[in-house]
Amino acid sequence: MAEVAALVGDPARANILDTLLDGRAFTATELAFAAKVGAPTASAHLAKLVEARLLSVVKQGRHRYYRLASPLVARMLESIMAVAAIEMPPRYRPRTPRDDALLQARTCYDHLAGKLGVAIADALVARSQVIFNDDAGEVTADGVKFFRGLGMDLSLEKRSSPRRFCRPCLDFSERRFHLAGALGAMLCRQCFELGWIERRRDSRAVAITTRGRMGLRDSFGVELPPPVSTERSRREIAA
Repeated sequence: MAEVAALVGDPARANILDTLLDGRAFTATELAFAAKVGAPTASAHLAKLVEARLLSVVKQGRHRYYRLASPLVARMLESIMAVAAIEMPPRYRPRTPRDDALLQARTCYDHLAGKLGVAIADALVARSQVIFNDDAGEVTADGVKFFRGLGMDLSLEKRSSPRRFCRPCLDFSERRFHLAGALGAMLCRQCFELGWIERRRDSRAVAITTRGRMGLRDSFGVELPPPVSTERSRREIAA
């Protein structure tokens, strides 16, 4: 525990791990930029994280790509962020458009988080399509029909994935549950494929498209206003 905590506790390594929390793989150069350190320093940090099995490396041609070693690592990082948000004394820091976008909708490794992720989970629970307890989840028969209507084959995912199929994940910003596990990952992928959400550049935040606003409203009854800073920027431009 002490070894892992020491690795995660370094600011540069924490920035690297946070960048990788969106589930994608990045090069050492990209992660050096995210960590705000030079290439040699980033390489040293990455070597330590790989040695500790927090990261894995994928070689493709001349390039090496780094990613989180498993969903368990992502869950640990998100839990640390949740504890920090709840237990640490609040410190004032002006909110930025990037912050507002992350709070609105983001990926938590390979599933949806933020206001969007929590709103979707709330809708599924309210309609008894998913049942949560503190550390496990279950999809009901109505839930199976609903997800099938979205084009998701749950039986195939259950057979092919060794992960826990359905579980709640405590959202560090909303401090409530969003949907995780293999089901959460499958739903996130489907939202991308349907064109409901798209990635924002250099961020874990995702943008809800016009098609997505209609799809989320019709399928989940979810209607979220634009992020605060985005709405403020529109008013300033109009003025």
